[in-house]
Amino acid sequence: MTVIKKDFLWGGATAANQYEGGWDLDGKGISLSDMCTGGSEDHPREITPQLQKDKFYPSHTAVDFYHHYEEDIELAHELGCRALRLSISWTRIFPTGMEAEPNEKGLLFYEKIFQKMKACQIEPLVTISHYEMPYALIETYNGWSSREVVDLYLRYCRVIFDRYKDLVKYWITFNEINAGTMPAGVPLALGCVKGYAGPMLSYPVDLQRMYQCLHHQFIAGAKAVIWAKEHYPWFQIGCMSSFSVKYPRTCDPDTMLQTQKEMRITNWFCSDVQIRGEYPSYMTRFFEDNEIKIDSLPEDAQILKRGVVDFYSCSYYMSTCVAPETNGEGRIRGNLADGIKNPYLKESQWGWQIDPRGLRYSLNEIYDRYKIPIMVVENGLGAEDKPEEDGSIRDFYRIDYLRQHIEQMKEAVRDGVDLIGYMVWGWVDLVSASTGEMKKRYGLVYVDRHDDGTGDYQRRKKDSFYWYQKVIQTNGEKLS
Repeated sequence: MTVIKKDFLWGGATAANQYEGGWDLDGKGISLSDMCTGGSEDHPREITPQLQKDKFYPSHTAVDFYHHYEEDIELAHELGCRALRLSISWTRIFPTGMEAEPNEKGLLFYEKIFQKMKACQIEPLVTISHYEMPYALIETYNGWSSREVVDLYLRYCRVIFDRYKDLVKYWITFNEINAGTMPAGVPLALGCVKGYAGPMLSYPVDLQRMYQCLHHQFIAGAKAVIWAKEHYPWFQIGCMSSFSVKYPRTCDPDTMLQTQKEMRITNWFCSDVQIRGEYPSYMTRFFEDNEIKIDSLPEDAQILKRGVVDFYSCSYYMSTCVAPETNGEGRIRGNLADGIKNPYLKESQWGWQIDPRGLRYSLNEIYDRYKIPIMVVENGLGAEDKPEEDGSIRDFYRIDYLRQHIEQMKEAVRDGVDLIGYMVWGWVDLVSASTGEMKKRYGLVYVDRHDDGTGDYQRRKKDSFYWYQKVIQTNGEKLS
């Protein structure tokens, strides 16, 4: 029995700040990610208020897609990708975010990319804002803290919508917008770091600012949807969350209630607003309990109602458990998620718990809640790949990871989920967002680039490349 639709969007995903490089070429301005140092599991990445000569900033060169885009798109075509998710760097279009006119060289760069993709019959899925806020907007407005940024974002959207209307159909307004509910994700997601310097993971928690910033993003995203639908009704625009399912560690009713609360805040709140077009009822008490007062305008409710998205998309990597306070014992982190270890699961090299069945569970819950099409736009395994003497990369562990998740994805489709796409994260090796490393590789394509800044950027196919190629060729039927 054929499970996956014939027009299913198999593909891969990247982000400009982790992949593109060329950080100061052809008029590009400085983004927040350009101010983030490299790091490791033992030494967290830092945000510096000024560039420092003795520190390494991996986004400045990344894996140099800026000069390798033709080669990479041809590799994606060989892989059989029907779609590629990538992001546009806001500062390549508006260097400070405040210019009256866009940077033509930046617009032309992405136009050439989309034209190349079209020639290779690859559908672009474009993330408009992927942890790439212009640094000048942080210095001037403290990021999304200020309502003024809403109109600057909308101007940016209008420009790229107009320019690429005949080349791009699928758009995502914000990457992992729910990162704004998680302290570890606030700096990159919301940009409210003015006056802060230090490790990203120790950013101070300010709930009032976090949720005010999110409100401004909700309004900005909704306005972008409204404008796009008025001018280009064929566009399909989606929201995107980092979905990390949470299980109660015990059957204690208090643990059940805590699990429900954490699921609501981290996994459901943002998409409830973007898909249902209004704030959910459970946030009333959350705001009251935390003395949060959202500063809004009278027209905001109608903007949210009119600006709902067409599809839901998410990243999925792991799950965690919820349990009473454990004094920090047994806690794990991964892709913004923070929780208690699950004794029934194995872990990746970086301590991320591997839970393929959690993907099936998540997709069922998401679809039952919203009844709109879903894309999994990030799923993959970070590992330290080591080439053999003959140059081959035997990443059987990645193949096993992807196979297990695709198997559960197919089960979710059989359960009735309207799933329309699946993107392997970092289908080409890129800089890890969480640690700033190249050592933590995700790709099906190896890139000769290392944490000490060495490497010639040569691309080399891993075993997982050939495996995924067969998966796409058979529309997910051949997974062995």
